Amino acid sequence: MNPTQKGLVLKRKMVFLSAGVVLLAALYWVYDFSKVRQPPIKVGVLFSLTGTMAISETAVVDATLLAIKQINQSGGLLGRQIQPIIVDGKSDWSTFAAEAERLIIDEKVSVLFACWTSACRKTIKPVVEQYHHLLFYPVQYEGLESSAHIVYTGATPNQQITPAVSWAIQNGAKKIFLLGSDYIFPRAANEIIKDFAYAHGVDIVAEIYLPLGSQNVAGTIEQIKTSNPDVILNTINGDSNIAFFSALKKADITASEIPVISFSIGEHELLSLGIENMIGHYASWNYFQTIENKQNRQFIEDFQQQYGENRRLNDPMESAFIAVQLWAKSVNEAGTDAVNQVILNLANQSYKAPGGLVNIESGSMHLWKTPRIGKINRHALFDIVWQADKPYQPFPFPITRTRTQWLDFLDALYQGYGQQWAKSEP
Repeated sequence: MNPTQKGLVLKRKMVFLSAGVVLLAALYWVYDFSKVRQPPIKVGVLFSLTGTMAISETAVVDATLLAIKQINQSGGLLGRQIQPIIVDGKSDWSTFAAEAERLIIDEKVSVLFACWTSACRKTIKPVVEQYHHLLFYPVQYEGLESSAHIVYTGATPNQQITPAVSWAIQNGAKKIFLLGSDYIFPRAANEIIKDFAYAHGVDIVAEIYLPLGSQNVAGTIEQIKTSNPDVILNTINGDSNIAFFSALKKADITASEIPVISFSIGEHELLSLGIENMIGHYASWNYFQTIENKQNRQFIEDFQQQYGENRRLNDPMESAFIAVQLWAKSVNEAGTDAVNQVILNLANQSYKAPGGLVNIESGSMHLWKTPRIGKINRHALFDIVWQADKPYQPFPFPITRTRTQWLDFLDALYQGYGQQWAKSEP
């Protein structure tokens, strides 16, 4: 081969090599560009950012967003980022229902993480069922419900309410004072408590309900003085708790004299309620920030790095964090965010949570969870005074009545509220 021929061969090789480099660069650019252009997975985050329930629900949004951020930072789901669509339910049930429908129809979210009060959940339930969608509900509640389209990551009554009543009775309570907000959860929870108390020979000395947001507690304090109970079981939700505990303190009714066991007050709320009014009282939950394990230490560190070292974590916040993780696991296993496929993969999902191992029971879509009782200390945290030795199976319908009887009770309550789930202001 002469020098001219060798030169031509070399030129051809260079051309082919250059073309190959260009082709590889183009393929890389197209591949990378396609990844960037993958549409996000939209999720609805619907809680009260204003109104009487904002004192509790804003922190649940923070925990939800932390879980989403962590998943996005680790690569997202199925190569896509999660995009939270955050909406204010305004502590108003009709707003929750309307916004849930808008998120499903207009925003085309893949899932809803939503609600604190049962009144809100009850208004959203028919919406998610109508559109065959999916809701994760992160708060302990009265039970008496199950749905193939709702995952309940908070406690059922046998995982929070009756363990607390049992503990109070074992510690000498013979006279119980029931106090709550006037909507479905306190009414139904107290019905469950009454069944349990009567079965154990314990008296209910009073049963008082306040409209949500009410600050008028003077009459309640007088009834507490008159009835002199051994314990107050508190199902007040929202900022009415500020007025109640402040009035209790001013009346010199101390925790050592008449302790209060609350079912809707956690660490986050303590910072708003005024710790000087709360020390020595109790709460019943599945999660407390003071739980000692590796997962909880990491949870606290991650949250406080994101939102500030003075921020606190509570049970509904942990349940909201769990909800995102369980949904993400189901999406990954399904290989799609399509609601029907995700629901099929939810059954028996488990997660090593900050509060201990949880798993979804396929029959009821509730979690196995560990009950705990904490005593409020001067640091606005809970010293755990009792905990179960293992997770409890969820029983949404207490066995003290038949399922039909419980549903009849709910219907009578609904009709009595004027076909809604909370008492309207006069």
